[in-house]
Amino acid sequence: MIQPSTFLSRALLADAVVTGAVALLQTFGAGLLTPMLNLPQPLLLETGLFLIAYTALVGWLGTRQSMPKALVAIVIAGNAAWAFGSIALMFSGWTSPNLLGYAFIAVHAISTGVFAELQYIGLRKSSGAVTA
Repeated sequence: MIQPSTFLSRALLADAVVTGAVALLQTFGAGLLTPMLNLPQPLLLETGLFLIAYTALVGWLGTRQSMPKALVAIVIAGNAAWAFGSIALMFSGWTSPNLLGYAFIAVHAISTGVFAELQYIGLRKSSGAVTA
């Protein structure tokens, strides 16, 4: 267990707020987003549903006075994997997004990568995060 730095708690909560907004947009707006982005509706809907659960976890974690270091590391690794996966999606040929769709995916990749970095910095600033 670690005592999170204020920086880490805020990075987790910011992640929860931004991801929560995207999750709701994708879950409840998948039908509207599909023709705008030229992305498959099931992809938008299913990732939106996943992001609702992720938002709950990260939001809960961001409010803790102490948290498992391993769980924070999993969140950071998950954000990094999501960023790389988003980039891979753009070049995979699995989907054929239009320009707005590419921008939507790129913003996902960049913002998720930024959250991973901010959370990593926050973890390093937390007490008990680095063993002597």
